[in-house]
Amino acid sequence: MTRISLPEKKLLGEGRQTSGLGQPGDWAGAPRRGRYDAPMRLRTDIWVAAFLRRCASENVPVFLRRRGAAEAGAIFVKIDRLDGTAALFAPAPQSEAREDVARLFLRAHRDEWIASADVEAKLARETGFDPDLWIVEVEDRAGRVTLDLV
Repeated sequence: MTRISLPEKKLLGEGRQTSGLGQPGDWAGAPRRGRYDAPMRLRTDIWVAAFLRRCASENVPVFLRRRGAAEAGAIFVKIDRLDGTAALFAPAPQSEAREDVARLFLRAHRDEWIASADVEAKLARETGFDPDLWIVEVEDRAGRVTLDLV
């Protein structure tokens, strides 16, 4: 075993073994860390298909306006009340993620309802920023929100 200095101990973790080259080595019984520990996230295309089916089963008109990246595209949901007002829901930050909910959303504006043209302007900006996003539009005069919100 190679002796390592105090700064290297902080980088590698206290009591961590190293190979002769100073690289972290394997130690038996150590917990695995990294991308394999994170819970698997539902693919975007599967979530969108389930949302479309759920709305259709409740007789709520819903349309897929833009198909993005199948594995991990961001989903934006526009709820149009068909009276010139609408609401836009965007993905919630990952810091708000919970294990019991597949996807969390937050309202992308301050007021409860804004002009439909303003929602379209926001969607155009987001599309310019992220070409892999999904846009789902729900038409509901009552303005029911069936998303999991933050």
